[in-house]
Amino acid sequence: MIQENDLVCAAVLSGNRNFEARIHPAIKANFLASPPLVVAYAIAGSVLRDLMTEPLVKGSGGREVWIGDVWPSSAEVQALMKLAMDPGSYIANYRKLTRPGDLWSDVPSAQGQVYDWPKSTYIAEPPFFRDFSMVPQSAQGNIRGARALGVFGDSITTDHISPAGTIKVGSPAGQYLVDHGVGKADFNSYGSRRGNHEVMIRGSFANVRIKNLMIPPREDGTRVEGGMTLFQPSGKQMFIYDAAMNYIAQGTPTVVFGGEEYGTGSSRDWAAKGMQLLGVKAVVARSFERIHRSNLVGMGVLPLQFKGADSVESIGIKGNEEFDIVGLDDIRPQMEAILVIRRGDGSRREVPLLCRIDTPVEVDYYRPGGILPYVLRALMTG
Repeated sequence: MIQENDLVCAAVLSGNRNFEARIHPAIKANFLASPPLVVAYAIAGSVLRDLMTEPLVKGSGGREVWIGDVWPSSAEVQALMKLAMDPGSYIANYRKLTRPGDLWSDVPSAQGQVYDWPKSTYIAEPPFFRDFSMVPQSAQGNIRGARALGVFGDSITTDHISPAGTIKVGSPAGQYLVDHGVGKADFNSYGSRRGNHEVMIRGSFANVRIKNLMIPPREDGTRVEGGMTLFQPSGKQMFIYDAAMNYIAQGTPTVVFGGEEYGTGSSRDWAAKGMQLLGVKAVVARSFERIHRSNLVGMGVLPLQFKGADSVESIGIKGNEEFDIVGLDDIRPQMEAILVIRRGDGSRREVPLLCRIDTPVEVDYYRPGGILPYVLRALMTG
């Protein structure tokens, strides 16, 4: 009903996260509140009600129930706090986790020094060291013939890039789980399945509120939300994951464009890991959140920043162009790179960019494809 009628529904929660789709894949608005206020709004059934001037609900016999009728007194709160702060309760409960005969003890486990990677939709052998060699591959250089995987606006958070909330059945991650025999009731969340790269790569850019500006607005001016893009040069609309796999199969590099504060929010490592596995070679934005910029470098994805007043809008990037990024043969901190834009009408434009590899050690991380192979080689050579 929510999706059929394009409703904007809200969750009111007392947790510490209010990202879109964290509570449910169809819930687009979340409000953080105290536990009593959560109860009050649950009774009211709408966040549009003014709880200071309107009753929560009318009870039996038409009696109006106000927020003061359900709000706990200080004495009631203190009485429960004494129980919540009892150290004996914590010790007794956590001791049960390792008690012989407990469910935890019955979980089968492998023996030995090498993990055997059982078949699981929760954990899988990561691909980051696949085909690893002690001899580094050729250093990363210029990017040519790239396509835009997504063109996004300002304040794209790490939860937009790699959501941690529940998984929709119709999403690439949901279909992957269905194909592997997992029922909808057992989907759980992206956060719980972060040990399986097959789920997480399919969840990249799958947030229900993200808007890819490559897709033209509807007649009413609204835009398509969710992880969709236009595969080029055909312009066919599809999931970002599916487009990325098609680009990888044909050997086409991809780039992502953003506005101000790209990668803001929590320092979620999968926001950078997902970019690498999607085949994204560079992210070009007006500005970057500090930790996410560093994580991109660590995964071998090049962060590039527009100079001066340049932006996606001012340059007129639509997402159907071909892109070269040149001047990268000798990577140095804060060097200038050139974005070459080749449009369908045959026109060509060059735009200077600031390379946001900021330090010499980040150059060392980026050149062999990221910090993981760099560190592993260092460990193996002592």
